[in-house]
Amino acid sequence: MKYGFLLAVGLLLSLPAQAAKDAHEVFACMKANIPQTLRIQEIQLDATDRSGGVRSLRGKVYAKREDGLVRVMLRVSEPANVAGAAYLVRETGQREDDMYVFLPAVNRVRHVTGNFANGALLGTDFSYVEIKLVQNAFTGAAGSLEAPEKIDGRGTDVVTIKSPSGDKAAYSQVKIWVDQQTCVALKAEFFNGGAPVKRLTAPASSLKQTGKLWYASAMEMRDLKEGTFTTLNITGVSSDVKLGNKPFDPNSFHIGR
Repeated sequence: MKYGFLLAVGLLLSLPAQAAKDAHEVFACMKANIPQTLRIQEIQLDATDRSGGVRSLRGKVYAKREDGLVRVMLRVSEPANVAGAAYLVRETGQREDDMYVFLPAVNRVRHVTGNFANGALLGTDFSYVEIKLVQNAFTGAAGSLEAPEKIDGRGTDVVTIKSPSGDKAAYSQVKIWVDQQTCVALKAEFFNGGAPVKRLTAPASSLKQTGKLWYASAMEMRDLKEGTFTTLNITGVSSDVKLGNKPFDPNSFHIGR
């Protein structure tokens, strides 16, 4: 019996070790929650300032994957003074995405770069760059996997993305907690130096499924420095294959249906 046990242990030790999960696998699993065909999400953004005043925006987010690359477009429908404003992000496979903004007051499409891309999206606590978070898309980023943690009793993979030295990114690093069951981000912290300056949270109770894909139907972005926060709620999900590539074309994304 003793030798049989030792033999069994020896056989187990001789088996090839299972490859450890890495950050790329976590990001790939997150990306798989973005459909290959068009998905439309109706959203409401409520931005609360330091005095407690609330400014609300309503609109639709259009998303899909094209040749493995993420496409996300936001079009605002309310309030009336910004209705028709639209924002498009096209993943390039390079370090930076292509981003475009259309504001009715200016009446032209602007290619978003540099500091403008890191600015507040129509007075909310989401920046133009961070609108990809609405679709759970931290794609294209290199990161390191840390020890798993639990959020709301659920296991999460923890990934840290650090900006290269001398990079002009808005943050020195971003830390993300990704639900292991659904591959949806439940939390993200954005650092300047050693302390987080913004925090994104999505309660596990907000996780919803459409077909085989998961998303967080509610999230909050909090500016820890300014004391402001913005809640985002997804109030409806639909598909519309008739729109083709129009919502993701830099020349036509801003044109309403």
